[in-house]
Amino acid sequence: MRTSRFLALGDSYTIGEAVDARARWPMQLVARLRERDIAIDDPQIIAVTGWTTDELAAAMDHAQFDPPYALVSLLIGVNNQYRGRDLRQYAQQFDALLRRAIDLAGNDPTRVLVVSIPDWGATPFGHASGRDLAGVSAQIDAFNAAAREHVIQRGAYWIDITPISRDAAHDPALTAPDGLHPSAAMYARWVDLIAPVAQRRLAADTAPRR
Repeated sequence: MRTSRFLALGDSYTIGEAVDARARWPMQLVARLRERDIAIDDPQIIAVTGWTTDELAAAMDHAQFDPPYALVSLLIGVNNQYRGRDLRQYAQQFDALLRRAIDLAGNDPTRVLVVSIPDWGATPFGHASGRDLAGVSAQIDAFNAAAREHVIQRGAYWIDITPISRDAAHDPALTAPDGLHPSAAMYARWVDLIAPVAQRRLAADTAPRR
């Protein structure tokens, strides 16, 4: 049986900082899809903790790709917000990354899953940071709104995990031991939202044609 290939692009949230490699959400997604009889390879992950949009783009310039991918995910922007980068610059750079993701998916936007930026202000690190947490949340909402607009325009899928990320404020089990990044349990909740979308798209590849 031919297996689908999955490319995951992002930052610490995609590489799974502070959790076991199998607990990363792309790996949990693959495991969930296999449970549902979707034949899919382990993900190719291009992600490093701390990356901004421009840093991901620069890394992609030197990465080895083998397109087309059956599925491409993109989750990027928290470090733009954290470093105080300009929102308009983020939107432009995000859209450029989205176009590259679509190209890597065989120019098929329905194979691209964009995951929203989680709210780091809800974590113990956030509460200890001295930042204006209401301001952080508002900025993250603005970055997500800008990204979502491009995603909708280009016909890709937008998956909003930000409300779930804010549950970390009252559930310590949703944060990894470093006090900042999501735990395996948090990533599992993300996958609850991501997996049905991915399953429907990949199942369509094997559906009988009339």
